[in-house]
Amino acid sequence: MTRLGALLAVLITVFLVAPSMAHEIRPAYLNMRETESGEFAIVWKVPAQGSMRLGLYAHLPKACVEKAEPARSIESGAHLERWTVACAGGLKGGEIGINGLKSTMTEALVRIEYENGDTEVARLMPDAPSFVAAGAQTSLEVAQTYFPLGVDHILSGLDHLLFVLALILLIRHRWMLVKTITAFTIAHSITLAGASLGYFSLPQKPVEATIALSIAFVASELIRMKPGERRLSERYPWVVAFAFGLLHGFGFAGALKEIGLPQSDVPLSLLTFNLGVEAGQLIFIAAALVVLRAAGALGTIQPAPARQLGAYMIGTAAMLWLVSRIAGLAA
Repeated sequence: MTRLGALLAVLITVFLVAPSMAHEIRPAYLNMRETESGEFAIVWKVPAQGSMRLGLYAHLPKACVEKAEPARSIESGAHLERWTVACAGGLKGGEIGINGLKSTMTEALVRIEYENGDTEVARLMPDAPSFVAAGAQTSLEVAQTYFPLGVDHILSGLDHLLFVLALILLIRHRWMLVKTITAFTIAHSITLAGASLGYFSLPQKPVEATIALSIAFVASELIRMKPGERRLSERYPWVVAFAFGLLHGFGFAGALKEIGLPQSDVPLSLLTFNLGVEAGQLIFIAAALVVLRAAGALGTIQPAPARQLGAYMIGTAAMLWLVSRIAGLAA
């Protein structure tokens, strides 16, 4: 095996192993919706590791009193709790936090929807597990919240990154790679915006299964590459990237829908989330190119066997995801 082949083996192994290790890094999610003045319907979603619930607990202001015991359920690999609280004087100025967050590797998203239509979103981290509710957010605060959410989403979206990696291995010319990534960006920006704004939608689980299939398709194109013969995906990779980019955009929109868009700043939040996705994508592409170039400087490279190895491992990862997601459809 060449050094590039060994590097690809290590890189793809990370993608294969990571899904089984990713449970704790999924964010917890606290949604608070004001149903009438000072009264909030709460949904608290806690990541699970198998049947074990992470030790995370929502901490609300002292003025908030439960009106009934939380209703508990397990859905899509997460523990859900739903209950209603009455907060005398409202939430503004009250501290909201997540107990237990400091001892984990995960984060938590808090979304508050006020009766007047204002929305407040906060991202809590182990080193900053609480915040003070402001009642509304400035445009700068919205941008500062949604841009890193976009970066984090793409960098933790192993399926999206694996698709981009497959494109990098498929395309040999820099200018064509630039055009292809641009086409992918334009396409997923279209469906991200359209789906997030409610103009069209697709069921999330079938979308995720089809995204896995798109990765397998590009991997199969890599395997079929032959010297002196250019397949359609090699001649016009930007067409393939655009077509599948439309699909991947629905995947991004699914994550953004769960977080929600502040009604007072929908265009800004959507724009900054998308810019965050693009920034994360560029970071990954730059890192992948640097690593591959560094590997090339270490010794003699045999491109064809290395691409074949990468293609088979990418295809294996994609098919594992596909089977898992189809099983999820039937569940």
